[in-house]
Amino acid sequence: MMKNLVLFSGGIDSTTALYWALKRADQVCALTFDYSQRHVVEIQVAQRLLKKLKVPHKIFRIDMSQIGGSALTEKRILLPEFERIEEISEDVPATYVPFRNGIFLSVAAAWAEVKNIRQIVCGFNVVDSPRYPDTQASFVRAMEKAINSGTAAFSSGKSFKILAPFVDMKKAEIIDLGLALKADYSYSISCYAGSEIPCQKCSACLIRRKAWEDVGQEDHLLMRLEKEGKI
Repeated sequence: MMKNLVLFSGGIDSTTALYWALKRADQVCALTFDYSQRHVVEIQVAQRLLKKLKVPHKIFRIDMSQIGGSALTEKRILLPEFERIEEISEDVPATYVPFRNGIFLSVAAAWAEVKNIRQIVCGFNVVDSPRYPDTQASFVRAMEKAINSGTAAFSSGKSFKILAPFVDMKKAEIIDLGLALKADYSYSISCYAGSEIPCQKCSACLIRRKAWEDVGQEDHLLMRLEKEGKI
């Protein structure tokens, strides 16, 4: 029986990863991290989708505000705002949370080991996303090697696989794939500002808006918010 653990933030990428896993695995569960992020609303909204899909869900609390160093976890660091997507720098952005995905994958591996799950699915991608060092394919391979060296997999032969199927895909391609899988993006939050209603000024909002424009469809989230009279 194939079991998949999905790292689920509730954004576009992890929502697609969830539907991708549901298509291929016999059992799927979701692991979400409450890490004192500015946009913790993403968890509250994501729970509605997981309840609808009847996917078992674990929320793990890690207070990364104790580390700081990111506009997502340290309030004194201003969240960068942009008028156009071209203004987004190619440098490591202020929204990078130091080694966040390394920490998440380490905890996920420990939790998965206890649950006898050997495949961890994540929605990392790098093509038209901010330059986060912990979403690269080389990082995924390195973490997989470290996890298999530092867990019971080292002697049991039951190795872990970290699956990042979208790492070389554009955001619009990821949405296209999700739509083919009948993904519901109406409960997916990308905005960093902290509200269910997108600010349309942070990098996540601009990248998401362009992706939906490239797909040629209206964003499911905006459709739901309009239907509910929130925008």
